[in-house]
Amino acid sequence: MLRVGRAVACVACNNLVSKNMGVRFRMPLQKLHPLSRAIHHRYNASANAQRPPHCSAARHFTSMSRLPMRSPKPPPGGHGGWRYQQHRNFWMLRLASRLLKLRYIVLGSAVGGGYTAKKTYEEWKDMLPDMSAYNWVIPDFVWELSDQIDLDKLTKILPELEEIAKLLPELPDFDKIGENFTFLKSILSTAEAPGDTPVKAATEAPVTATPEASDKQFKKSSDKEKVDQLQEELLRTQMKYQRMLERLEKENKDLRKVVLQKDEKGIHQRKIKVCKSLIDMYSEVLDILSDFDSNYNTQDHLPRVVVVGDQSAGKTSVLEMIAQARIFPRGSGEMMTRSPVKVTLSEGPHHVAMFKDSSREFDLGKEEDLAALRHEIELRMRKSVKEGQTVSPETISLSVKGPGIQRMVLVDLPGVISTVTAGMAADTKETIFSISKNYMQNPNAIILCIQDGSVDAERSIVTDLVSQMDPQGKRTIFVLTKVDLAEKNLASPNRIQQIVEGKLFPMKALGYFAVVTGKGSAGESIDSIKDYEEDFFQNSRLLRDGMLKAHQVTTKNLSLAVSDCFWKMVRESVEQQADAFKASRFNLETEWKNNYPRLRELDRNELFEKAKNEILDEVISLSQVTPKHWEAILQKKLWERVSTHVIENIYLPAAQTMNSGTFNTTVDIKLKQWTDKQLPHKALEVAWETLQEEFARFMAEYKGKDQDDIFDKLKEAVKDESIKRHKWNERAMDSLRVIQHNALEDRSITDKPQWDAAIQFMEETLQARLKDTDSVINDMVGPDWKQRWMSWKNRSPEQHTRNETRNELERLLKLHEDHTAYLANDEVTTVRKNLEGRGVEVDPALIKDTWHQLYRRHFLQKALQHCNLCRRGFYYYQRHFVDSELECNDVVLFWRIQRMLLITANTLRQQLTNTEVRRLEKNVKEVLEDFGEDNERKVHLITGRRVQLAEDLKKVREIQEKLEAFIEALHKEK
Repeated sequence: MLRVGRAVACVACNNLVSKNMGVRFRMPLQKLHPLSRAIHHRYNASANAQRPPHCSAARHFTSMSRLPMRSPKPPPGGHGGWRYQQHRNFWMLRLASRLLKLRYIVLGSAVGGGYTAKKTYEEWKDMLPDMSAYNWVIPDFVWELSDQIDLDKLTKILPELEEIAKLLPELPDFDKIGENFTFLKSILSTAEAPGDTPVKAATEAPVTATPEASDKQFKKSSDKEKVDQLQEELLRTQMKYQRMLERLEKENKDLRKVVLQKDEKGIHQRKIKVCKSLIDMYSEVLDILSDFDSNYNTQDHLPRVVVVGDQSAGKTSVLEMIAQARIFPRGSGEMMTRSPVKVTLSEGPHHVAMFKDSSREFDLGKEEDLAALRHEIELRMRKSVKEGQTVSPETISLSVKGPGIQRMVLVDLPGVISTVTAGMAADTKETIFSISKNYMQNPNAIILCIQDGSVDAERSIVTDLVSQMDPQGKRTIFVLTKVDLAEKNLASPNRIQQIVEGKLFPMKALGYFAVVTGKGSAGESIDSIKDYEEDFFQNSRLLRDGMLKAHQVTTKNLSLAVSDCFWKMVRESVEQQADAFKASRFNLETEWKNNYPRLRELDRNELFEKAKNEILDEVISLSQVTPKHWEAILQKKLWERVSTHVIENIYLPAAQTMNSGTFNTTVDIKLKQWTDKQLPHKALEVAWETLQEEFARFMAEYKGKDQDDIFDKLKEAVKDESIKRHKWNERAMDSLRVIQHNALEDRSITDKPQWDAAIQFMEETLQARLKDTDSVINDMVGPDWKQRWMSWKNRSPEQHTRNETRNELERLLKLHEDHTAYLANDEVTTVRKNLEGRGVEVDPALIKDTWHQLYRRHFLQKALQHCNLCRRGFYYYQRHFVDSELECNDVVLFWRIQRMLLITANTLRQQLTNTEVRRLEKNVKEVLEDFGEDNERKVHLITGRRVQLAEDLKKVREIQEKLEAFIEALHKEK
């Protein structure tokens, strides 16, 4: 018997015997662990002669203490107390034995349950794929740690493991395991140094220390063959499980898509929502920061992945592989990326894309939506480029969501060029460098440096630029593209190994990756590119010969590495950035309190809305102007506009005819011509100017009512633009022409007040003209003797000549008071000779010009005298008396003009109040809407330190709040 713990194994009965106070307990040996059974059977051979005497075939087990399992029942009837006491004592012993037996039951259950659980676990583990084939995805530093294992200790324990394996022949494949143990022990025993790896020892060191050289050579070659076989088997297993892993990843992607589409509020769904919204929150902060111009040393130092590379190096293809869709415009050798494109990648139930300023979703699973997205990106790029330029610093914001996409923010920059070609702006190269440096100088920006592996490394420009911006390589990830072409074209593949190990370029990086982004066809799908990339690296000697590490290849590993680096950088820098904006906010609030303590903090948009409401109120006030006010203004302005024409071209030519019939005929002809051609246009111009002036007057009145002068430029621009857009109704001109023609044809003055009003109107007009004429004559002849003596003024030679000419012409008018308007040639000669006789040389043109002004004054003086005489002429006019001494046709003319002005003003007032004021209000609203959408115009029209301070304060608050919300969500995700 072999003691196991406190139990004894019986060979013949296959029972486990326990010696504990005579309690019997049996357990079938088949339920024991296989190792225990092996030990039992091994012991059976050595202990067969020493079999215990208590064991026999007829009696399997007898208690060593001979105590019964169950106390006998007391006989019927009581016969003495000692029998009852004996029965009670046996009951106590029986209870104790059962309690002791219980722990062995528990122990046996634990052993059996443990073995059952072990067996279930082994069966479940056999169903899983052998993940040891994926040791190639483990970073190199893990394998470096394996070199530090104490091989001596491992060598010492191998014999024991081998013996244990021999004791377990019934377990599956243990023979093969035993052989492997022997082989491994031989390899370890031949290792020359502690740092040598087992494979190196197997290939370089002798297997045993036998003196026969042939046996050494034979064993050495056999070990090498085994190593080669193991490598080939490892590659086959790797390919097998790689395909299995891809299938599982695809199923996992589909399952995640189903989970994301569910509306359940489970724990997993809440986690997905947090993950999905986290990157969106971060992207919003970056969008605000891109428009923020800091003046308080609060720069944008938040991380983003900046993608830089030489033109046609494959930047766009790498981004498309990460985004899992062909979303960017493509061209063969032509510059396609003309402005930075910020792409926010996040996980979502559907593979879609959307622009920041648009609500349209592009389904990336449909080819027509992909084509529309590429076309829209190209249009936005070309629109952002100013005339005469090739690239633009304006950023296009795009978000891409889909199942399994790594969360990060990437910025695709225009490709770096070495030469400016035809069709490009002369400063294109410098502009691209400036844009790239602007993004890379952010100390927390992750630089994704893309290098074309199919061209000579010496032709690269971007590596020098990256080295300048990140000399230590603490935030640079190097990506070698087109490795398939590089392996095919390069004579020495070791050059690829040097590049990926960072030994060829004079730049440092956090990591080096090698990718393949397709065969160069624009029609390739993302799935086909992935398949091609995986097939290439599985069959490539670069990976098989160890020139490239498995974790350094494929865009999938690149995407995972970039995402991990991005979020690590975000977690390290976001709180520091939030503190910086908190300090900036305090500075801005302090400046506002000190400079504008009684004003609200209104930003540019809020000020624009306030000004918009004031302007609309001012336009509405135009409808409250009284009709009398409109007509008075219109009548006055219209007369000011047409009075010169009426006096100079109608009244004076007709009045100088000295004949009543000729006067009326001339007046009718000239009035008809005037009405047909000029008068309606003049009237509409006057009406429109009046509307503008009233609009400006109301704005000025509002300005006096505590109006903010910060709106002056905006209101003036709105007024000018509204007037520019406003066009009077053309049909109003035709109706106005008919009304004016009918008013001027009427000659019937019905009552004395109208007659008196016409005389007053005529008298005021003539007096104003006479005053203007006297002013012109005084300027011609210079100051008189009183002004010369009192003000010490002198006449110029020309004024002296005109003064002498005036005196001579006034003597002529005194002799001929009824002289015509024109001076005859002989009269001009006479005046000239008279002046020469007094020593004054004068030109005939000067004589005629002076005569015109003198005769005009003379005529107006006579007209005023005649107007005074006509005050009593209404009686003769009403009865159509013919009186040659009192003809008041000129009074009738002024009455016709006055009536036309009154009727025209009334008509224009109706058009203004009924139509044009409303149209102006509509134009003003349209102009305000256009200005509201034009941020550049608003910045130009609403300016000042107060506005800029409010703008900065609003943005800093918004950035700080969003950063704090993002940090809170980031902590919850942890």
